[in-house]
Amino acid sequence: MGFRLAITGVAAALAAASIGGTDAVAQDNEITVETTELGDGIFMLSTGIAGNLGLLVGEDGAVLIDDQLPNTGALIEGAVVELAGDDAPRFIVNTHYHGDHAGGNAHFAERGTTVAAHHNIRSRLAESPQTWIQEATLPILTFGDDLTFHMNGQTVEVSHLPAAHTDGDAIVYFREADILHMGDIFFSGMFPFIDLNGGGTVDGYLAAMEAAYEMASDDTRIIPGHGPMSTRADLMRSIEMLRETSFRIRSLVEGGADLEAVRAAEPLADYHEDWNWAFITTERMVDTLYYDATAR
Repeated sequence: MGFRLAITGVAAALAAASIGGTDAVAQDNEITVETTELGDGIFMLSTGIAGNLGLLVGEDGAVLIDDQLPNTGALIEGAVVELAGDDAPRFIVNTHYHGDHAGGNAHFAERGTTVAAHHNIRSRLAESPQTWIQEATLPILTFGDDLTFHMNGQTVEVSHLPAAHTDGDAIVYFREADILHMGDIFFSGMFPFIDLNGGGTVDGYLAAMEAAYEMASDDTRIIPGHGPMSTRADLMRSIEMLRETSFRIRSLVEGGADLEAVRAAEPLADYHEDWNWAFITTERMVDTLYYDATAR
């Protein structure tokens, strides 16, 4: 199932920049929403240029997990209306503050949706100089450790995991359906973006992935922030990658290597083919791990 709309000013460049929380000039692009039905009224929505969305529909109204870019609101709304029969979701949960996950907040808030997020997400959005952020972008319902929705036969458990991708990350578990949306705590099959400037840390990111792994079972279906629908085994593969790559960089730093020496050693060369991608290249992953290690 798919939904298509030509949107001016949205392109992969904007998506990449939104991940990093910066403005960008983008070209015209036609974006398609691809939907995957998971059963129990739950869908995964993906455009391929921004974060994966989760959607729960039913008689109690729709709950949308993240809402993509600042100017894809009409596109995502069209998909929600087609699946849920509602004009807008009753609730949206932001998994973090980046523009490819929270960029549609204002669009939906202006249509009556209640946006919920961790306290730090509202704070970071309120303090950001980003031009796409409006008063309506700010979540009006915030939480600390957790938040639970009881809707459409599902217990939807939202849990904050600190200092991971950012300082406001949340994962969302649909308990009865055994489906876990991890936001950007999981880049499936890719080097992760760990936003050190946004309160993220390598140790926190690892701890968050490990917590999600313990929460899941071999039957749990996992919606990553970016990448395909995944399994617990896929998550462990990412955990093992980050453990090893972090160990390698920290070992070089502890041995006295500076950034130039670490880069020259090409410590992640054997990971390049499988994990390198357009936004977090192997070189950028090395830099992230180095800066995290030297900040300790």
